[in-house]
Amino acid sequence: MDYFGSRRQRLQTALGNQLDALAISNPVNVTYLTGFSGDSSWLLLLPKRAILVSDGRYTVQIAEECPGLETVIRLPQKNIYQAVAETVNGLGVRNVGFEGWHISTAELQTLKDLTKTVNWTPQEKLVEKLRMVKDESELAQLRQAVWIAEKAYGMFRAFFQNHDSEKFLSDAMEGYVRRAGGTCTSFPTIVAVGDRSALPHAPPTNRTVPEAGFLLLDWGARGEFYHSDLTRMLALKSGAKKVESQLEKIYTVVLQAQERAIAAVRPGAKARDVDAAARGFITENGYGPNFNHGLGHGLGLQIHEGPNIRSSSDDVLEAGMVFTIEPGVYLPGWGGVRIEDDVLVTPDGYEVLTSVPKTFDSIFV
Repeated sequence: MDYFGSRRQRLQTALGNQLDALAISNPVNVTYLTGFSGDSSWLLLLPKRAILVSDGRYTVQIAEECPGLETVIRLPQKNIYQAVAETVNGLGVRNVGFEGWHISTAELQTLKDLTKTVNWTPQEKLVEKLRMVKDESELAQLRQAVWIAEKAYGMFRAFFQNHDSEKFLSDAMEGYVRRAGGTCTSFPTIVAVGDRSALPHAPPTNRTVPEAGFLLLDWGARGEFYHSDLTRMLALKSGAKKVESQLEKIYTVVLQAQERAIAAVRPGAKARDVDAAARGFITENGYGPNFNHGLGHGLGLQIHEGPNIRSSSDDVLEAGMVFTIEPGVYLPGWGGVRIEDDVLVTPDGYEVLTSVPKTFDSIFV
Protein backbone atom coordinates (compact mmCIF):
# COMPACT_ATOMS: atom_id res chain seq x y z
CA MET A 1 0.00 0.00 0.00
CA ASP A 2 1.16 3.54 -0.77
CA TYR A 3 0.88 4.97 2.74
CA PHE A 4 2.50 8.28 1.81
CA GLY A 5 0.15 8.80 -1.11
CA SER A 6 -2.78 7.93 1.12
CA ARG A 7 -1.69 10.52 3.69
CA ARG A 8 -1.36 13.20 1.02
CA GLN A 9 -4.80 12.32 -0.27
CA ARG A 10 -6.31 12.68 3.21
CA LEU A 11 -4.74 16.11 3.51
CA GLN A 12 -5.89 17.11 0.04
CA THR A 13 -9.42 16.12 1.03
CA ALA A 14 -9.13 18.14 4.24
CA LEU A 15 -8.11 21.23 2.26
CA GLY A 16 -11.32 21.15 0.24
CA ASN A 17 -11.83 24.24 -1.95
CA GLN A 18 -10.43 26.72 0.55
CA LEU A 19 -6.89 26.75 -0.83
CA ASP A 20 -5.24 26.32 -4.22
CA ALA A 21 -2.15 24.84 -2.57
CA LEU A 22 -0.54 24.16 0.80
CA ALA A 23 3.17 24.83 1.39
CA ILE A 24 4.62 22.42 3.95
CA SER A 25 7.95 23.52 5.40
CA ASN A 26 8.28 21.47 8.59
CA PRO A 27 10.77 18.66 7.75
CA VAL A 28 8.90 16.23 10.00
CA ASN A 29 5.68 16.83 8.11
CA VAL A 30 7.47 16.54 4.77
CA THR A 31 8.77 13.15 5.90
CA TYR A 32 5.28 12.07 7.00
CA LEU A 33 3.80 12.91 3.61
CA THR A 34 6.61 11.71 1.34
CA GLY A 35 9.06 9.40 3.12
CA PHE A 36 11.91 11.83 2.38
CA SER A 37 14.37 11.89 5.29
CA GLY A 38 16.41 14.96 4.29
CA ASP A 39 15.94 18.61 5.17
CA SER A 40 15.90 22.05 3.54
CA SER A 41 12.98 20.95 1.35
CA TRP A 42 9.34 22.01 1.05
CA LEU A 43 6.33 20.10 -0.19
CA LEU A 44 3.73 21.92 -2.28
CA LEU A 45 0.42 20.12 -2.13
CA LEU A 46 -2.27 20.89 -4.70
CA PRO A 47 -5.67 19.19 -5.13
CA LYS A 48 -4.22 16.68 -7.59
CA ARG A 49 -0.46 17.21 -7.42
CA ALA A 50 2.37 17.02 -4.91
CA ILE A 51 5.69 18.71 -5.67
CA LEU A 52 8.81 18.38 -3.53
CA VAL A 53 11.11 21.41 -3.81
CA SER A 54 14.64 20.43 -2.82
CA ASP A 55 18.27 20.79 -3.89
CA GLY A 56 20.98 18.85 -5.68
CA ARG A 57 22.35 17.19 -2.55
CA TYR A 58 19.22 15.06 -2.40
CA THR A 59 18.54 14.18 -6.03
CA VAL A 60 19.56 10.53 -5.70
CA GLN A 61 18.14 10.22 -2.18
CA ILE A 62 14.73 11.48 -3.29
CA ALA A 63 14.70 9.01 -6.17
CA GLU A 64 15.41 6.20 -3.70
CA GLU A 65 13.05 7.28 -0.93
CA CYS A 66 10.22 8.85 -2.96
CA PRO A 67 10.07 7.10 -6.34
CA GLY A 68 7.62 8.74 -8.68
CA LEU A 69 7.20 11.92 -6.63
CA GLU A 70 7.26 15.10 -8.73
CA THR A 71 10.35 17.08 -7.78
CA VAL A 72 11.85 20.50 -8.40
CA ILE A 73 15.60 20.67 -7.75
CA ARG A 74 16.76 24.23 -7.16
CA LEU A 75 20.03 25.51 -8.56
CA PRO A 76 22.91 26.14 -6.11
CA GLN A 77 22.63 29.93 -6.51
CA LYS A 78 19.00 29.91 -5.34
CA ASN A 79 17.79 29.49 -1.78
CA ILE A 80 14.74 27.46 -0.81
CA TYR A 81 12.45 30.52 -0.62
CA GLN A 82 13.37 31.60 -4.14
CA ALA A 83 12.79 28.06 -5.42
CA VAL A 84 9.42 27.75 -3.67
CA ALA A 85 8.33 31.18 -4.88
CA GLU A 86 9.39 30.44 -8.45
CA THR A 87 7.46 27.14 -8.37
CA VAL A 88 4.36 28.77 -6.88
CA ASN A 89 4.43 31.56 -9.47
CA GLY A 90 4.77 28.99 -12.23
CA LEU A 91 1.74 27.07 -10.99
CA GLY A 92 -0.44 30.18 -11.26
CA VAL A 93 -2.06 29.60 -7.86
CA ARG A 94 -3.48 32.49 -5.84
CA ASN A 95 -4.48 31.20 -2.40
CA VAL A 96 -1.66 29.30 -0.71
CA GLY A 97 -1.70 28.02 2.86
CA PHE A 98 1.46 27.73 4.92
CA GLU A 99 2.50 26.38 8.31
CA GLY A 100 2.25 29.64 10.19
CA TRP A 101 3.65 28.31 13.45
CA HIS A 102 6.75 26.97 11.68
CA ILE A 103 8.13 29.83 9.61
CA SER A 104 9.18 33.24 10.90
CA THR A 105 7.70 36.61 10.00
CA ALA A 106 10.85 37.41 8.04
CA GLU A 107 10.58 34.19 6.03
CA LEU A 108 6.93 34.90 5.25
CA GLN A 109 7.77 38.41 4.12
CA THR A 110 10.45 37.03 1.81
CA LEU A 111 7.86 34.74 0.20
CA LYS A 112 5.39 37.59 -0.17
CA ASP A 113 8.00 39.81 -1.80
CA LEU A 114 8.75 37.05 -4.32
CA THR A 115 5.10 36.17 -5.07
CA LYS A 116 3.26 39.45 -5.51
CA THR A 117 0.00 37.90 -6.75
CA VAL A 118 -0.27 35.19 -4.07
CA ASN A 119 -2.34 35.40 -0.91
CA TRP A 120 -0.51 33.49 1.84
CA THR A 121 -2.78 32.17 4.60
CA PRO A 122 -1.56 30.58 7.85
CA GLN A 123 -2.97 27.14 8.66
CA GLU A 124 -3.37 25.59 12.10
CA LYS A 125 -1.33 22.37 12.22
CA LEU A 126 -3.28 20.47 9.57
CA VAL A 127 -0.64 17.78 9.18
CA GLU A 128 -0.14 17.36 12.92
CA LYS A 129 -3.83 16.58 13.34
CA LEU A 130 -3.54 13.79 10.77
CA ARG A 131 -0.38 12.49 12.43
CA MET A 132 -2.19 11.87 15.73
CA VAL A 133 -3.90 8.76 14.29
CA LYS A 134 -1.36 6.21 13.10
CA ASP A 135 -1.80 3.94 10.09
CA GLU A 136 -0.56 0.35 9.95
CA SER A 137 2.83 1.34 8.60
CA GLU A 138 3.37 3.74 11.48
CA LEU A 139 2.20 1.23 14.07
CA ALA A 140 4.67 -1.31 12.73
CA GLN A 141 7.50 1.22 13.10
CA LEU A 142 6.38 2.18 16.60
CA ARG A 143 6.36 -1.48 17.61
CA GLN A 144 9.86 -1.78 16.19
CA ALA A 145 11.02 1.23 18.23
CA VAL A 146 9.57 -0.35 21.38
CA TRP A 147 11.29 -3.67 20.61
CA ILE A 148 14.64 -1.90 20.16
CA ALA A 149 14.25 0.03 23.43
CA GLU A 150 13.37 -3.13 25.33
CA LYS A 151 16.29 -5.06 23.86
CA ALA A 152 18.59 -2.18 24.84
CA TYR A 153 17.17 -2.28 28.36
CA GLY A 154 18.09 -5.94 28.59
CA MET A 155 21.68 -5.02 27.73
CA PHE A 156 21.57 -2.16 30.24
CA ARG A 157 20.66 -4.52 33.07
CA ALA A 158 23.08 -7.23 31.92
CA PHE A 159 26.08 -4.89 31.93
CA PHE A 160 25.00 -2.77 34.91
CA GLN A 161 27.68 -2.26 37.57
CA ASN A 162 26.68 -0.83 40.93
CA HIS A 163 29.62 1.61 40.89
CA ASP A 164 28.55 3.21 37.56
CA SER A 165 27.75 6.92 37.40
CA GLU A 166 24.68 8.62 35.95
CA LYS A 167 26.79 9.95 33.09
CA PHE A 168 28.33 6.56 32.30
CA LEU A 169 24.95 4.81 32.30
CA SER A 170 23.31 7.50 30.19
CA ASP A 171 26.08 7.30 27.61
CA ALA A 172 26.02 3.51 27.66
CA MET A 173 22.31 3.41 26.79
CA GLU A 174 23.05 5.28 23.55
CA GLY A 175 25.33 2.44 22.54
CA TYR A 176 22.90 -0.26 23.63
CA VAL A 177 20.12 1.27 21.53
CA ARG A 178 22.35 1.39 18.47
CA ARG A 179 23.54 -2.18 19.03
CA ALA A 180 19.91 -3.24 19.30
CA GLY A 181 19.22 -1.80 15.83
CA GLY A 182 18.14 1.75 16.63
CA THR A 183 19.20 4.87 14.80
CA CYS A 184 19.79 6.59 18.15
CA THR A 185 18.04 7.16 21.45
CA SER A 186 14.81 9.15 21.22
CA PHE A 187 16.31 11.80 23.53
CA PRO A 188 19.31 12.04 25.89
CA THR A 189 18.77 9.20 28.35
CA ILE A 190 17.84 10.27 31.87
CA VAL A 191 19.61 8.43 34.68
CA ALA A 192 18.89 10.05 38.05
CA VAL A 193 20.24 8.58 41.28
CA GLY A 194 18.59 8.99 44.66
CA ASP A 195 17.31 12.49 45.45
CA ARG A 196 18.17 13.59 41.91
CA SER A 197 15.28 11.41 40.68
CA ALA A 198 13.02 14.14 42.08
CA LEU A 199 14.04 16.16 39.02
CA PRO A 200 11.79 14.82 36.20
CA HIS A 201 14.37 15.78 33.54
CA ALA A 202 17.54 15.49 35.60
CA PRO A 203 20.74 15.97 33.54
CA PRO A 204 23.31 13.22 34.20
CA THR A 205 26.17 13.85 36.63
CA ASN A 206 29.07 11.80 37.99
CA ARG A 207 27.01 10.68 40.99
CA THR A 208 27.20 6.91 41.42
CA VAL A 209 24.38 4.50 42.21
CA PRO A 210 25.63 3.27 45.63
CA GLU A 211 25.33 6.80 47.01
CA ALA A 212 21.56 6.32 47.20
CA GLY A 213 20.79 2.75 46.24
CA PHE A 214 18.15 3.47 43.58
CA LEU A 215 17.76 5.32 40.30
CA LEU A 216 15.24 6.44 37.72
CA LEU A 217 15.91 5.44 34.10
CA ASP A 218 14.02 7.21 31.28
CA TRP A 219 15.02 6.14 27.77
CA GLY A 220 13.67 5.51 24.31
CA ALA A 221 14.73 4.34 20.88
CA ARG A 222 14.30 5.71 17.41
CA GLY A 223 13.99 3.13 14.67
CA GLU A 224 14.05 4.36 11.08
CA PHE A 225 11.73 7.29 11.81
CA TYR A 226 9.53 6.52 14.84
CA HIS A 227 10.19 6.77 18.58
CA SER A 228 9.50 4.90 21.80
CA ASP A 229 9.69 6.21 25.38
CA LEU A 230 9.87 4.23 28.64
CA THR A 231 10.71 4.85 32.29
CA ARG A 232 11.58 2.30 34.97
CA MET A 233 13.05 2.39 38.46
CA LEU A 234 16.05 0.31 39.48
CA ALA A 235 17.33 -0.41 42.99
CA LEU A 236 20.40 -2.19 44.33
CA LYS A 237 19.73 -5.40 46.23
CA SER A 238 22.62 -4.48 48.51
CA GLY A 239 21.01 -1.14 49.33
CA ALA A 240 17.46 -2.36 49.65
CA LYS A 241 17.12 -2.04 53.42
CA LYS A 242 17.81 1.67 53.55
CA VAL A 243 15.40 2.61 50.72
CA GLU A 244 12.91 -0.22 50.37
CA SER A 245 10.16 0.92 52.75
CA GLN A 246 9.70 4.45 51.38
CA LEU A 247 10.42 3.42 47.82
CA GLU A 248 7.87 0.60 47.89
CA LYS A 249 5.20 2.89 49.34
CA ILE A 250 5.58 5.53 46.63
CA TYR A 251 6.21 3.01 43.87
CA THR A 252 2.95 1.22 44.69
CA VAL A 253 0.98 4.47 44.50
CA VAL A 254 2.51 5.41 41.15
CA LEU A 255 2.01 1.94 39.66
CA GLN A 256 -1.62 1.79 40.75
CA ALA A 257 -2.20 5.29 39.38
CA GLN A 258 -0.76 4.22 36.05
CA GLU A 259 -2.94 1.11 35.96
CA ARG A 260 -6.06 3.23 36.57
CA ALA A 261 -5.12 5.62 33.78
CA ILE A 262 -4.43 2.82 31.29
CA ALA A 263 -7.77 1.22 32.13
CA ALA A 264 -9.49 4.52 31.23
CA VAL A 265 -8.09 4.49 27.67
CA ARG A 266 -10.68 3.84 24.96
CA PRO A 267 -11.99 5.52 21.80
CA GLY A 268 -14.11 8.54 22.69
CA ALA A 269 -12.51 9.06 26.09
CA LYS A 270 -11.28 12.55 26.87
CA ALA A 271 -7.53 12.83 27.36
CA ARG A 272 -8.10 14.98 30.44
CA ASP A 273 -10.16 12.17 32.01
CA VAL A 274 -7.31 9.70 31.51
CA ASP A 275 -5.01 12.20 33.25
CA ALA A 276 -7.57 12.60 36.04
CA ALA A 277 -7.70 8.84 36.65
CA ALA A 278 -4.04 8.84 37.64
CA ARG A 279 -3.86 12.31 39.17
CA GLY A 280 -6.93 11.75 41.34
CA PHE A 281 -5.50 8.53 42.79
CA ILE A 282 -2.16 10.16 43.52
CA THR A 283 -3.96 13.07 45.20
CA GLU A 284 -6.08 10.70 47.31
CA ASN A 285 -2.86 9.18 48.60
CA GLY A 286 -1.46 12.54 49.66
CA TYR A 287 0.98 13.18 46.83
CA GLY A 288 -1.06 15.49 44.58
CA PRO A 289 1.37 18.44 44.71
CA ASN A 290 4.25 16.06 43.96
CA PHE A 291 2.90 15.04 40.52
CA ASN A 292 4.05 18.11 38.62
CA HIS A 293 3.67 17.30 34.92
CA GLY A 294 1.13 16.00 32.42
CA LEU A 295 0.34 12.30 32.39
CA GLY A 296 1.60 11.66 28.86
CA HIS A 297 2.26 12.74 25.30
CA GLY A 298 1.80 11.37 21.81
CA LEU A 299 4.55 9.37 20.12
CA GLY A 300 5.47 9.15 16.46
CA LEU A 301 7.90 10.90 14.17
CA GLN A 302 8.61 13.15 17.15
CA ILE A 303 9.08 12.11 20.74
CA HIS A 304 6.49 14.69 21.81
CA GLU A 305 3.45 15.16 19.59
CA GLY A 306 -0.33 14.95 19.83
CA PRO A 307 -2.44 13.90 21.57
CA ASN A 308 -1.68 15.65 24.85
CA ILE A 309 -2.65 13.60 27.89
CA ARG A 310 -2.96 16.29 30.53
CA SER A 311 -5.58 18.00 32.67
CA SER A 312 -5.95 20.95 30.27
CA SER A 313 -6.17 18.86 27.07
CA ASP A 314 -9.17 19.09 24.75
CA ASP A 315 -8.06 16.01 22.79
CA VAL A 316 -10.49 13.11 22.42
CA LEU A 317 -8.97 9.66 21.98
CA GLU A 318 -9.35 7.78 18.70
CA ALA A 319 -8.32 4.30 17.65
CA GLY A 320 -4.80 4.48 16.25
CA MET A 321 -3.47 7.07 18.68
CA VAL A 322 -0.27 6.15 20.53
CA PHE A 323 0.96 7.95 23.64
CA THR A 324 2.79 7.53 26.91
CA ILE A 325 1.22 7.05 30.32
CA GLU A 326 3.82 8.21 32.84
CA PRO A 327 2.62 9.30 36.29
CA GLY A 328 5.25 10.33 38.81
CA VAL A 329 5.69 11.40 42.40
CA TYR A 330 8.70 13.60 43.22
CA LEU A 331 9.81 14.40 46.78
CA PRO A 332 12.62 16.98 46.91
CA GLY A 333 15.44 15.83 49.14
CA TRP A 334 14.44 12.16 48.88
CA GLY A 335 13.81 11.28 45.23
CA GLY A 336 11.12 10.47 42.71
CA VAL A 337 9.32 7.54 41.11
CA ARG A 338 8.01 7.51 37.55
CA ILE A 339 6.68 4.54 35.57
CA GLU A 340 6.12 4.99 31.84
CA ASP A 341 4.64 2.79 29.14
CA ASP A 342 3.54 3.33 25.53
CA VAL A 343 -0.15 2.73 24.88
CA LEU A 344 -2.15 2.27 21.66
CA VAL A 345 -5.86 3.09 21.49
CA THR A 346 -7.62 0.15 19.83
CA PRO A 347 -11.18 0.05 18.44
CA ASP A 348 -12.40 -1.59 21.63
CA GLY A 349 -10.00 -0.24 24.26
CA TYR A 350 -6.23 -0.22 24.50
CA GLU A 351 -3.03 -2.18 24.01
CA VAL A 352 0.09 -1.60 26.08
CA LEU A 353 2.92 -1.80 23.55
CA THR A 354 5.71 -1.97 26.13
CA SER A 355 6.36 -5.11 28.14
CA VAL A 356 9.32 -4.40 30.44
CA PRO A 357 8.42 -5.83 33.89
CA LYS A 358 7.32 -3.23 36.43
CA THR A 359 6.35 -5.07 39.58
CA PHE A 360 8.20 -3.79 42.62
CA ASP A 361 10.22 -7.00 42.89
CA SER A 362 11.42 -6.56 39.30
CA ILE A 363 13.28 -3.31 39.97
CA PHE A 364 16.12 -4.86 41.98
CA VAL A 365 19.48 -5.50 40.31
